[in-house]
Amino acid sequence: MFYLVFLSIIPYLYIFSAKNRNFGTAKATDMIEYTTFTLPNGLRVIHNYDPSTAMVAVNTLYNVGSRDESPELTGLAHLFEHLMFGGSVNIPDFDGEIERAGGTNNAWTSDDFTNFYDIAPASNLDTLLWLESDRMLGLSFSPASLEVQRSVVIEEFKQTHLNRPYGDVAHRLRSLLYTVHPYRYPTIGKETGHIEKVTMDDVKHFFYTHYAPNNAVLAISGNVTLDRVREAVERWYGPIPRRDIAPRLYSPEPPVESPRESTVTGPVPQPLIVIAYPMAAHGEPGYIEADILTDILASGRSSRYYRKLVMSDPLFTEADASISGNEEPGFLMLKARLSDSSEASIERARRTLTEVAAECTGVTERELSRAVNRYESNHQFLMLSYRTRAQELALSEMTGEEINSRVAAYRAVTTADVAAAAESIINPSRACTLIYLPQ
Repeated sequence: MFYLVFLSIIPYLYIFSAKNRNFGTAKATDMIEYTTFTLPNGLRVIHNYDPSTAMVAVNTLYNVGSRDESPELTGLAHLFEHLMFGGSVNIPDFDGEIERAGGTNNAWTSDDFTNFYDIAPASNLDTLLWLESDRMLGLSFSPASLEVQRSVVIEEFKQTHLNRPYGDVAHRLRSLLYTVHPYRYPTIGKETGHIEKVTMDDVKHFFYTHYAPNNAVLAISGNVTLDRVREAVERWYGPIPRRDIAPRLYSPEPPVESPRESTVTGPVPQPLIVIAYPMAAHGEPGYIEADILTDILASGRSSRYYRKLVMSDPLFTEADASISGNEEPGFLMLKARLSDSSEASIERARRTLTEVAAECTGVTERELSRAVNRYESNHQFLMLSYRTRAQELALSEMTGEEINSRVAAYRAVTTADVAAAAESIINPSRACTLIYLPQ
């Protein structure tokens, strides 16, 4: 299991909203054929038939992430990613049953969603649905499981964020970018103390207000027919009742109206400078353009950062650019490691990182074509995998996008669009800068 903090070129985009469907509607394009239907309890199901494999992937996406936590009890969504493997109402050993079916499984948590996937021979589809439906119905809520998973998550927190060089960058940067929105702390949580004080009542309340058929999408891709999927899903998930989902009561993040900066020291090998700018959410104007912008800046040896900074300036040992890719307004991040920590070098690095990014108001047709071709290639490659296809179909259904429109949305972007995004986002008055110096 793992959690997501930063996402670079996100494999899913929000193109348009679609109505939930209570009946089967087959869709076919040159890329992916799929069918959707919805159970009376609200569970949305999306099916893709792939006769080229002997396997099946079952992907369950819940509309819950770290943004749904209380500010006084952060890290709960990530803890639940682990708790969901600790036994359910009728099945004490989830992993053991998966292994006996010849399968494997994993999960991830983000700011916005929690995802679980299982893979097994297609003949064992019912086993996978039995397992996933039982933990959607209810966990065992074992005190022993809670203590075990609490320890695992706390240890993961220490390894990845407290005892690793630059591990606390996400905590420090997000606290600069956000003041009221739950994105102000990373998915793993604000501090280990929050996980230490989670009670069984907290666990039960969070489960029954978020993990429900009417708050999930079930995607199935593999060598199983629609008739078989429909019959099995109705049998295993139909009896699970709808639940009242907790509303999201937090306030939108107010705009960043002046530069913010923080300088910290720690046991790190090199100085690190990170400059982040607020940007649009998925599906909003400027999101795709920002993704393309960071690709032009930092993807591959032909990128501007690689050519102009890493290869041409000895101050820069590494340079990168990425987007957070959030469901709500996120951020674009410029990042570099430096060979010198003097005040003059830090200032020059900050200026150069920003200037090269701002110069993307002059993106060429060749640069844009290369970025879009790379996106299309990556997308096509991802769609070859039935496991990835199930995940992407679940994400597209959850967010109301048409999965087969992704590449066309990127192809529609012009150099003028990217230039406008660069001019709008790379704004010094909205820059949030973290400078991380060796002790």
